[in-house]
Parts: sequence; C-alpha cells; structure tokens
Amino acid sequence: MSSATSRTESRSNATSKLQQVTAASSKSKGMRRYLFMFWALLGPGFLAALADNDAGGVISYTATGAQFGIGLFVPLVLCLAVLTFTVQEMSMRLSAVTQEGFSRLAHRRYGRFWGIYHVATLAFENLLTLVTEFIGMSAGLGMLGIPMWLSDLLCLGFVISFVVFTGYFTKERIALLIGALNVVFFIVAGMTHPSFAALTRAFTTWPVPPSMHADVIWYVIATVGNAIAPWMIFFQGSGAIDKGVSARELKLGRIDTAFGCLMQVIVAAAIIVCGAALYGHVQDVSNLGPSDLIRGFNHTVGHLGAALFGIGLFDAGFLAAITVSLSSSWSIAELLGWSKSLNDSVREAPKFYAIYAGSLVVAAIVILIPHLPLNFISIVTQVIGGVLMTPLLVFLVLMTSDKKLMGSYRTPLWGCLWGWAMVVLLIALTVATLVQTVLGL
Repeated sequence: MSSATSRTESRSNATSKLQQVTAASSKSKGMRRYLFMFWALLGPGFLAALADNDAGGVISYTATGAQFGIGLFVPLVLCLAVLTFTVQEMSMRLSAVTQEGFSRLAHRRYGRFWGIYHVATLAFENLLTLVTEFIGMSAGLGMLGIPMWLSDLLCLGFVISFVVFTGYFTKERIALLIGALNVVFFIVAGMTHPSFAALTRAFTTWPVPPSMHADVIWYVIATVGNAIAPWMIFFQGSGAIDKGVSARELKLGRIDTAFGCLMQVIVAAAIIVCGAALYGHVQDVSNLGPSDLIRGFNHTVGHLGAALFGIGLFDAGFLAAITVSLSSSWSIAELLGWSKSLNDSVREAPKFYAIYAGSLVVAAIVILIPHLPLNFISIVTQVIGGVLMTPLLVFLVLMTSDKKLMGSYRTPLWGCLWGWAMVVLLIALTVATLVQTVLGL
C-alpha cells in the first residue's frame, strides 16, 4: 500500500469515526447529549494546552509560588489563556481548512530551507524537553522508593506502550484520561489551606513582596514563556487532521481549544498556589529540582500531599512526553511524505512510530548521565523555544491571513492586528530571555 493511499484511508477512517460519534450524540437527549458531544469534541486543542503544563512547567510554576507566594502570578497566569488561544486557534484553523500540517505548508509555500528549519529545530528542542519530562516522571515515581534507573525504565515503557492501542480515537481518549489526573494539583492546593483573603488581594492588587522586586522580571518572562511552546502548534495542527476535523468542524475545534486553554491556566494557578505553601520554607528556589520540591511538600503538607504532588508531576511528564514526541513524529513524517496517522499500526507506519519511540529512548538514556546540568538544559530549552517561536508565529499569521490559502476562513483584519501584537510580544520576550540568560550564565 502506498503512503498516499494509507494517508487517504487514515483520514477517511478518522473522519468517519468523528462523524459516528457526533451522530450518536445527536440521538441522545437533554444534558446527556451535551455531555456526550463535549466528550467527543475534546481532543488536540485540549491535549496541546493541558500538556503545556509539563514536568518543567510544573517545576517552574511551583518555584514561582515558592518564591513569591500568593500574589502577582496567580492572576497573571490566568490572563495568559487569551495568548494561548490566539496561537492555537490559528494552528487548528490552518490545518482544518488546508488539511496540511505546518511543516508541509511552510515547505511548500516558503521553500525547503524553512521546512527543514522548522522540523530540525523542533526535533532538537523537543528532545531537550523530553529530557525534562523524564526527570519529572522519574522523580514522581521516586516517591514510591523506586531507584532512578528503574523509574526511568518504567517511564519509558509506559510512554512507548501508548502506541500499541488501536486507532486515533482510542489513543486520544487514553491521553485525555491521563490528562484528567491533573485534578491532583487542585487537591494538593486545597491541602495547603490557602488564604482566601490573600487570593482576593492577589486579584485586586497583584502584589509582589518588596524584597523580590529585582527578580520579578525574570519570573514574569518565564511564566509568559511557559504559556506557549513550539511543539503545541505542530501537535494541534496535525492532531486536528488525524482526528478528521475539517472546516465544517471549526466551531467544535474552537470549543476544544478554548476549553483546553482555560483549563491550562487554571491548573497552572493551582500549581502556583501549591508552591506558595513552600514560601519561606525552602532556600535557593531557582536551583531546586523536582525531588527537592517533593521533599518540601513532605514537610509542609505531609507525606500524602507530597505523594499526590509526585503523582501529578509524573502525570504531567507522562502526558507531555506523549504529545511532544508525537509533534516530532507528525512534523518529520509529514515533511518527508511518510505515513503518519495514529490510525495506522506500527507495521503500516514504521518510520512514524520509530521517530516517536526513538526520541523517547534517547531522552531516557540522557537522564542517566551522571552530573547532568539540569538547570542549564532547562534554560537552553526555553531559549531555543523562544527562538523557534518567532518565525513560527510570523508564518502562522501570514498563512492564516492569506485569502488564496484560507478562502473565507482567513483571519479578519482585527484578528491580524491582534496576531501581530502577539508576535511582537513574544519577540520581545525572546529578546528579554536571551538577555537574562546571558547575564545569568
């Protein structure tokens, strides 16, 4: 079977499954109908946004709470849902209308250099990101007393086993159930007994501890930078195509994306509240690793709270490892014209799944290297992500505004102005991150 035939059949199967589910939901009545429809439409948008709260993000948000307590960053992170939705909606709409992923479109419209640039830099940054996911997952399993090497091996087995399930829809449902475990962060946040007066004051005054004014700029940059990552654009675009989302389902795609962006920031705010329980109880916050944070929770909210936080950290890394690896697989396979659907079996799309598994194996091996500079890896990953985001967003705004490409679904004038404002903001953040990194090294 040719790759073109395989892609056509995979897309047909995905569309058929989506239509079957939506048709079945239309036969239900009342609240059950709406709940069934809502469950069916959740997918790439929700997963891309929620997985952005990955192991590195959880550590960053927790450290922010430990550094500043309940204050500026709780309301700030909630405001970032608008930024995330703007970018992810463009990605979803571009792929739904054109039925082509970002890397293929960039290659076809702007030349081979930009196609290869996006895929190569994405693959490298994703590999660094996967290293941080394995660090977080292994630390989470470490709460059970499992040695590092065994935790690493178990994590690798868990994430690779995801591909053995059949069909895109089944794999998507499993990923959604994994994402649902984010609820543990709300439980831990409740166990810290946060001050509702402090939360109210945070939304009315956005306070910053006087002694922390010198550090606040760096944490603001990191918090905004955590809101969007390059792999999210590739994952949601290709995921929407694989699910069978077309221009006719744009409304459903927007609901999926909006709900995901909203849940992302709410979970992030809960993690910051968790970290606020460590405020004044831990030292040298900027250099704390995941194991240090878990030990901190053990002292402040008890062993159960620390164990739940460890589960949440593992879950965040688990979901992100799946989505980040898939973004690499989809983008590379699409650029090279390989079979690339989750509806395909390993035998039908061996190169696609080889990239998925291979990137995971490399990341799992890397974290076993003694004296690995974890903080340096995190900084480099963030810088590379910022550099990659700039041309990604420029091309994203240009392509979604192109009438020849998008037809009646192109971005209107006000949307273009808003999109370019987001580009300018993220370019400024990239420059600020580079300056802060150079000064901090």
